[in-house]
Amino acid sequence: MDPIIGVACGHRWQEPERYYVNASYVQRALHARGTPVLLPYMDKSRIQQLVGMVQGLIIPGGIDIDPLHFHQQPHPLCGAIDPLWDELDIRLITEGLRRDIPILAICRGCQILNVAAGGDLIQDIGSHLNKPLKHMQAAQKWYATHSIEISEESLLYEILGRKSIFVNSFHHQAVGTIASEFRVSAKAPDNIIEAIESTKHRFVVGVQWHPELMGEAYPIFNQLFTRFVASSRETVRE
Repeated sequence: MDPIIGVACGHRWQEPERYYVNASYVQRALHARGTPVLLPYMDKSRIQQLVGMVQGLIIPGGIDIDPLHFHQQPHPLCGAIDPLWDELDIRLITEGLRRDIPILAICRGCQILNVAAGGDLIQDIGSHLNKPLKHMQAAQKWYATHSIEISEESLLYEILGRKSIFVNSFHHQAVGTIASEFRVSAKAPDNIIEAIESTKHRFVVGVQWHPELMGEAYPIFNQLFTRFVASSRETVRE
């Protein structure tokens, strides 16, 4: 039986209020032979119950994260935030880490993974660096626009088998101080962190780019979802 993959929903508070997931996350999970289910915002006890029913978690991209979660005041260039969205992701991640459920966190997901585990963020790359790369690309979403360097000691290197690879890029915030039980597994040439992973769990990986959009043009990125779903098959229910 294919493992059940919980996919965290985004939240739109404007009328009509809605919970949603971009189709590409569902499609990549299906392609990797997982069975995706959508996880909207709900109370803590229900989130705990649902996490106990899934074998893996995808934390997708989205809007900025409230800097109060990492003990900072908002930067002038901090964008839209949503407390319900933040709360859902943090609760899913916290419960997933507690249960050692595989987590694949993408873009905003990578950032809030670090925050939920005790790290912080750079609220605006352009204000933080003197000469940053263009991290908000103006090209087709699937197209790779800048390189990253991958640590040979990382799980990410084991999965992709590359020390250097080009990725797509859609963010102005980034991982800052990394959480204590995580390590950096990839960086961009301007030293922005592009991937992190837990040193204490079977599979907890955050990537700053969007591999779910790249699988057709760059099949190598499908390996990330394949390994994630394979790890999810090994999840033991409590």
